Amino acid sequence: MVRERREIKRIESAAARQVTFSKRRRGLFKKAEELSVLCDADVALIVFSSTGKLSQFASSSMNEIIAKYNTHSKNLGKEEPPSLDLNLEHSKYANLNEQLAEASLRLRQMRGEELEGLSVEELQQLEKNLEAGLHRVLQTKDQQFLEQISELQRKSSQLAEENTQLRNQVSQISPSGKQAVADTENVIVEDGQSSESVMTALHSGSSQDNDDGSDVSLKLGLPCVAWK
Repeated sequence: MVRERREIKRIESAAARQVTFSKRRRGLFKKAEELSVLCDADVALIVFSSTGKLSQFASSSMNEIIAKYNTHSKNLGKEEPPSLDLNLEHSKYANLNEQLAEASLRLRQMRGEELEGLSVEELQQLEKNLEAGLHRVLQTKDQQFLEQISELQRKSSQLAEENTQLRNQVSQISPSGKQAVADTENVIVEDGQSSESVMTALHSGSSQDNDDGSDVSLKLGLPCVAWK
């Protein structure tokens, strides 16, 4: 036969309420004692009846449990409980310390320290690792040297090109007097005479009269110059 479940609500009858209180209080205290014994827990119960009568249960000392509760309540407001398990954190910390110690030992061994406990095979493996590391270091150094040489060659070519451009600009911007002298020196007469013969004729004509000098200039195909 299924026991009918009683609705939980306030008992109106004072006598029935007192009887129910006494029964359930004993059951509550019994459960608290079982919890304390089975789980080694500190349990304290404080109950006041509707008439104000005090009933209490403590697995150890009530005052010690209350003091512990007060201390916990104060600390609870100051700091939050850790979100991770402390044992897991301690395990991670120990693992990291172990890895750090192992890496430090390998570094010292690569520097040639603390090699006494290594076997021949371990020493040979260490030698191979050092040779491989040295090879990578040399490759990296050579690569950087090549890059620096290429950069210097590029800058040298750029400077040479800029120098050539400057020379061309300077040659194009010549003084007018020098340009006139260059034109006079490069004159070639129509009858095939060189500039030297022209200058000779000019000097010879300078000793004659102005008319003779004009005739010479006309013969040479030069503009007429009045000689002083």
